[in-house]
Amino acid sequence: MRPDTPADHITEAERLLRAAAQYPDDHEPLFLQAAAHLELAGERARASTLYDELLTSAEIPVEHPHLVKALKASNLWEYGHEAEARAIIDGIRAAGPLDAAPWEVAAETLEAHDELEAAHDFFSTALTLLLAPGEEVPYATQSLLTGRHRVRRLMGVEHDAWDELAGALHTAAVPLDELHDPKRLWSLGSSDPGELRAEITRLRAELGSYRTALSRPFPVAVLLWPEEELRELLTAYPGLSQEYVSYADHLASLEAALRDLHAAGTPNLGIVAGTVPSYEAFAASEASSPSDPNLLPQYATTLAARGRAVPWPPARNAACWCGSGQQYRECHGTD
Repeated sequence: MRPDTPADHITEAERLLRAAAQYPDDHEPLFLQAAAHLELAGERARASTLYDELLTSAEIPVEHPHLVKALKASNLWEYGHEAEARAIIDGIRAAGPLDAAPWEVAAETLEAHDELEAAHDFFSTALTLLLAPGEEVPYATQSLLTGRHRVRRLMGVEHDAWDELAGALHTAAVPLDELHDPKRLWSLGSSDPGELRAEITRLRAELGSYRTALSRPFPVAVLLWPEEELRELLTAYPGLSQEYVSYADHLASLEAALRDLHAAGTPNLGIVAGTVPSYEAFAASEASSPSDPNLLPQYATTLAARGRAVPWPPARNAACWCGSGQQYRECHGTD
C-alpha cells in the first residue's frame, strides 16, 4: 500500500534503510528514497542527516554528490536553514556539474521560494552547459527546458528559442503555454462552472504527463564493465571471452548497440556498470553459473530495475559514459 500518513512514510524509510544495509551497491539510491520519505513525514532534520551520511561516507563514495547536495539544500530551506541552503546552491553553480538533476532540483528550490530570476538563471546556465546547438535534447535535459519555460511564464517575458523548443518537445494534449499560464491560479478560485471544468481538464493533462514520466518503463540498459572489472571477470570466467574480445572492443560495441537501438526508435536507453561480486551474487540468486553468457542481459536488466542505469546519450559536452574523463563528443560521441 502506498504510504499516506507520516507514520507510513517513516515505516517505509526504515525499510529502505534496512535494504541499504543489505545491498551496499544500492546504498545511495535507497538512502535518497528514504530521505524523501522522511521529508514527507516532516522529519526534515533526520533527512538532512541521511544526506550528510552519504556525502561523508568513506566506505561507499557517493556517485552523485551534486544531486545529494541539491536535495539537502532543498530540504534545509524548508525548515528554516535558508543561508546554508543558499551556500550549497551557490556551490553547485560554481562546480558546474555535467548532469541535469542537481541543476533542476536547485532551480526548483529557488522557484518554490519566489526567487524567479535566480531560478531562471540556474535553468539557463544549466542548458548553456549541457545542450549543444543543434543536438538532440537528451531525456534528462528536457525537464530543464520545461522548468525554464514555466519560470519565464511566471516572469511574464516573451518566448525565446529555448521556449519554442520546450513547446515542441511537450507531448501532452494541453499545450505547454496553457499548463504554465499564471492565470490558471486565478481560475481555481472562480465560481464559473465552465472555467472550473476547463481548469480540471488542464490539470488532468498535467497529471497525465507526470504519471507518464514516473511510470515510464525501466531503461533498455546495456552492460558496461569497467576495465579492471572486465579483466577480473575474464580471469575468473574465461568462457566469456567470446562475448568480450577486448576492453576497447567492448566499449565500441556498447556504443554501436545503443546507436542501433536509438535508430530503431527504442526510447529511454541506459547504461549500467557491472562488478564481478554483484554479478556472482546475481548468478547465485538465479541458481545459475556466472560463465553463462545468457545471464548477462538479465543482470543488466536487474541493475536497471534497481535504479542503477545512467541515461544514454549524455549531452555532448558532458563526460563520456565510458569514464575516460573526456567530453562525450570527443570520445564515443564522435560521428
